[in-house]
Amino acid sequence: MAVTDEVPARPAGSVVRRWLVPPWGGRNFTVVFVARVAMSAARALAGVVVPVYLALQGFSGFALGVLFFGVALFTAVLSSSIGLASDRVGRRVFLVAVPLLAAAAAAVYAVTTWSPALVAMAIAGSFGRGSGAGAGAVGPYQPVESALVTDSTPATRRNDAFGRLAFGSSGGALVGSVFALLADGHHARGMATLAAFRPAFVAAAVLAAVAGLIALALVEPPRAADAGGPVVPEGATEAAGPARRRGLRFPHRSRPLLVRLWVTNGVNGLAIGMIGPFVTYWLYRRYGVGVGEIGILYAVINLATMPSTLSAAGLARRFGLVRTVTAVRIAQAVLLVPMALAPTFELAGAVYLVRMVVQRIGLPLRQSYVLAMADPAERASVAALANLPSQAAMAASPVLSGYLFDNVSLELPFELGAALQLVNAVLFWVFFRGSAPEEERERGP
Repeated sequence: MAVTDEVPARPAGSVVRRWLVPPWGGRNFTVVFVARVAMSAARALAGVVVPVYLALQGFSGFALGVLFFGVALFTAVLSSSIGLASDRVGRRVFLVAVPLLAAAAAAVYAVTTWSPALVAMAIAGSFGRGSGAGAGAVGPYQPVESALVTDSTPATRRNDAFGRLAFGSSGGALVGSVFALLADGHHARGMATLAAFRPAFVAAAVLAAVAGLIALALVEPPRAADAGGPVVPEGATEAAGPARRRGLRFPHRSRPLLVRLWVTNGVNGLAIGMIGPFVTYWLYRRYGVGVGEIGILYAVINLATMPSTLSAAGLARRFGLVRTVTAVRIAQAVLLVPMALAPTFELAGAVYLVRMVVQRIGLPLRQSYVLAMADPAERASVAALANLPSQAAMAASPVLSGYLFDNVSLELPFELGAALQLVNAVLFWVFFRGSAPEEERERGP
C-alpha cells in the first residue's frame, strides 16, 4: 500500500470553531464577539431607520442636530462614568445593562409617535451614533468591552482580536442593514409611518436584548483583593504594590497619553459630529431615497468591508500601527469630498463604500493602540476618558451641521468634516510617531 504525506483536511466546522474560539482568545472573547455581532446589528438597523423615521415625523435637519447633541452628551457622560466604574467594580454588569437599555428604547419607538418620548428614548438608547454603515459603534459600553478584551488577550494578538471584533461588527451591521427592509413607508406620515416602521424597531429591540443576555455568560478575570487593583491574569498572582483606594479615580499613570488623545480625538469628534449622525438623513434628503435603498447600500458596504478588518493586524505588523492609522485617516478625509459632490446616489454610495473599507482598517488599530499604551489598571478608564473630548465635540457640531443642511447646502458639512479629519491625521502622526506599542518595541526595527 502506498504511503503518502498528505495531511487530511480539517472539517470546515472545526476551522470555523477555531477561528471563533482562537487559542489565544478563550471563552470571554467568544462571548464578546457574539454579543458584538448582535449589538452591531441593532445599532446598524437603528442607524438606518431612526433618522428617516424622525424626518417623516416632522424633524428638520436642525431639530435632528439638537437631538444628536443630546444623544452625544448623554453618551459621553454614560461612557465616561461606566469606564471609570468598571475599573473598580468589573466589566460584565455594563455589557449586560447598556444593551438592555437600548432594547427598551427601541421598544418604545415601536409603540408611540409622541415626540418627547422619541427624543428621550433616542438619547437613552444612543440612537444617532453613526449610520448603518458605521459598524464599529456599539454604544457607550465600548470602552469597557475593549478593556475586557485587552485584559484577556496576549499583547501580540491584541490587533488580531480587535480586527476580529471589527469583522463581527461588519457582519452584524450587514444583518441589521438588511433588516431595514422591514420598514417600508418613507412616504407615509403619522401613525401610518409608525405601522410601517414598527417591525424594524421590534427587530432592533430583540437584537439589542440578545446582546445583553449573551453577555451574562462572561466570566470576569480575577481582580486585586481591594477591587481597585489591576486584573490578575489567569494563573498569575497579584503583583505586589501599594494598595489603591476604593472609588472612582482619575487614571494618573496614563495622564500624558490622555492629554495627547484628548487633542486628537477632540478634532476628530468635531469632524464625526458634522457627518456621522447625518449620513442616512443626508442620503434621504440629497437623493430622495428611502430606507430600503439605504439599507441595501449599507448591507453592500458592510459585506465589502469585512475582509478589510481582518487585514488591519497584518498592515500594522508590516508598516507600524501609528503609520497605518495616520495613512487611513488621511484617506478618509480625502474621500469625503468626492462623496459629498457626487451627482447620483450610486456614485456617492460607491465612494462611501471605498471610504468605509479604509475606515474599517483604522478603527480596530486605534482601539488597540489606546488600550496597549494605557496602564493595565486604568484601561477602561483611559478608553472612556480618551473619547470624552471627542464626544463633547460630537455633541456640539451636529447642531451646526443641521443648520447648514437646512440653510446653506447639503455639501458644506461634509467638506468641513474632511478638513477637520485631515488636521486630525496630522496631529495623530505628530503626537504618536515616537510611541510604538509593546509588540513593536519587542520586535524591534
